[in-house]
Amino acid sequence: MATTIINPSPNNNSSGNNGIGFLIGIIVLFVFGVLFFVYALPYIRGLSGSGSVEVNIPVPKDINIKVQQSK
Repeated sequence: MATTIINPSPNNNSSGNNGIGFLIGIIVLFVFGVLFFVYALPYIRGLSGSGSVEVNIPVPKDINIKVQQSK
């Protein structure tokens, strides 16, 4: 019985891609992630209704800053 060896032909992909699409995809995801944390997350937190509390304390017009020291 004779053995048949089949050698596949080498891949002659001349596009020269070398994974550049994957690298661009990672960069785009990173940029969208940064934009989400900078703009969208504070906006979403502002819509939740638990905003900051504003406290209005009356401030006197004249403040006595004379310090008397005891001897």
